[in-house]
Amino acid sequence: MARRNGCLIGCAVAGVLGIGLLVALLFGVGKVIDVADKTLVDHKVYEAVSVGDSEAEVRAKLPTGESFVTSALKDGGPAVPAGSQCSWYLSDSGSGDTVLRFCYKDGKLAEKADYRMK
Repeated sequence: MARRNGCLIGCAVAGVLGIGLLVALLFGVGKVIDVADKTLVDHKVYEAVSVGDSEAEVRAKLPTGESFVTSALKDGGPAVPAGSQCSWYLSDSGSGDTVLRFCYKDGKLAEKADYRMK
């Protein structure tokens, strides 16, 4: 009887751990999808916008960019133009380490830059 109870307890623990692992995996996949939705930009969109375009028009073509990876994208790029506000994204083309930066000043796209993440 004691041996049977030990087996049941072991199976219950394994089941709980398995369910916990599955939940963690689903949470991780959800985070990856969330990052992709908020930070990936088609390189064709980058090519289509020009310096001087309206900020509202450019932002309408881009995802929100609000993600936990945004702070990592800011490092290693060219200097931000003085007095501008920038948004950082990942390019969906290539190996996934190309950063696309859009900087705005006075309601216009002041600069766009693409560079490799370091």
